[in-house]
Amino acid sequence: MPDSDANSAVPVDHPAFMLHAALDRLQADHPAIIELGELFAANGSELALVGGPVRDALLDRDLTDLDFATSAMPDETQRLLAQWGDAHWDIGKEFGTIGAARHARGGRPGITVEVTTYRSDVYDPSSRKPQVAFGDNLDGDLSRRDFTVNAMAVRLPELTFVDPYGGLTDLAAKVLRTPVVPEQSFDDDPLRMMRAARFVSQLGFGIEPVTAAALVEMADRIGIVSAERVRDELVKLLLGRHASRGLRILVESGLADAVLPELPALQLEVDEHHHHKDVYEHTLTVVDQAIDLETGADGPVPGPDLILRLAALLHDIGKPATRRFEPGGGVSFHHHEIVGAKLTTKRMRALRFDKDTIKQVARLVELHLRFHGYGDGEWTDSAVRRYVTDAGPLLERLHRLTRADCTTRNKRRAARLSAAYDDLEQRIADLAAREELAAIRPDLSGEQIMEILDVKPGPVVGEAYKFLLDLRLNEGPADYETARSRLLEWWQAQA
Repeated sequence: MPDSDANSAVPVDHPAFMLHAALDRLQADHPAIIELGELFAANGSELALVGGPVRDALLDRDLTDLDFATSAMPDETQRLLAQWGDAHWDIGKEFGTIGAARHARGGRPGITVEVTTYRSDVYDPSSRKPQVAFGDNLDGDLSRRDFTVNAMAVRLPELTFVDPYGGLTDLAAKVLRTPVVPEQSFDDDPLRMMRAARFVSQLGFGIEPVTAAALVEMADRIGIVSAERVRDELVKLLLGRHASRGLRILVESGLADAVLPELPALQLEVDEHHHHKDVYEHTLTVVDQAIDLETGADGPVPGPDLILRLAALLHDIGKPATRRFEPGGGVSFHHHEIVGAKLTTKRMRALRFDKDTIKQVARLVELHLRFHGYGDGEWTDSAVRRYVTDAGPLLERLHRLTRADCTTRNKRRAARLSAAYDDLEQRIADLAAREELAAIRPDLSGEQIMEILDVKPGPVVGEAYKFLLDLRLNEGPADYETARSRLLEWWQAQA
């Protein structure tokens, strides 16, 4: 049975209850937007809260940045926002959008708003950027939005609810549907297909059948959208609580074939003897398990963590290229982590990720199998030091990726792997307490190396530094005299 309000027999997820509660909250918690509506009304202009903020208010989610639509042209909007806010900006003016911020006052937090002239986004088949056309009424503006749950509005200042496409009913039913025929909607802005997958991830909603069929029919149209916009939607999808469900939509619709082909490529045919698991299903499970291993804000990997989630998604993409059927019916994927790291770099570059994010994700993919050499628990202190040093600042994420990568249904094997990793983490903690593992450096600095060897800066100093670092990793810390003696021995051997 659905929950009910303590003073009513109406379920809390009934559309009427959702609307009543949302309007009450808007009036009580956001008086500044009522004031903004009064300002526009005095100017003879319409103003309405639209899209995501209306949806979130109905879902009783926190509202941060607020989006509005108006009949006013951008210049007029800018003038009005300058009166209302403490700061305003026109960076989106060519698209009809003016932003403003009002600082905290009267005990209420500050808010940021964006006000956009009624408009539509339309793609030319030969262009990767939307063309902007201004509209003249709210219903028309709402018809051009991606889904009915985002095509609702609240007129201000009177708080009149506007829902011409049944968004409230769909919201209560947790379903995604386009306001107009889906083929028209996706043709106008193909990125809306990616947004469908993103909202499945963020909200846990389903996609109604006609809209889902249009995704499949029009998936190729996503190719007209710039890599940067596709990347942004993929990031939002991955940061959602139901990321694996959103990823399934990308694959089942065919969108992934264009934007992330490495994912559907993991749907390898499982051999009749099941010598290897379904890599695609395994990957989605790893994503889910990695999300579950993220920490709170005070932990080492606060969720949602994009680096960890990308690494979980991409960790096995080297398997299709490295699969080999061995004599006797076995299947191997030798060095798939190395191949996967290279493919990760290539795909993330194509999606225009920044260099630092690419570097971190590729490194985690490269390292994700390193632990499996520890299965017998017989690593030397040197091997543990190298594990920590190679992971560097990614160590906590590597811990979680490695644990998430265990998806075996064999409970005994899973327990052994978990215990082995528990042991490795304890070894790391014990060594860290003795040796400050996170800051491992050679026992002599570059200046000391040059002084002892009587050399100037150059390649030989780097070679000596590397020798001392290997010595430190293999044997642990040494005092100055011991390090100096070993350095001189090495130097004599170079002659």
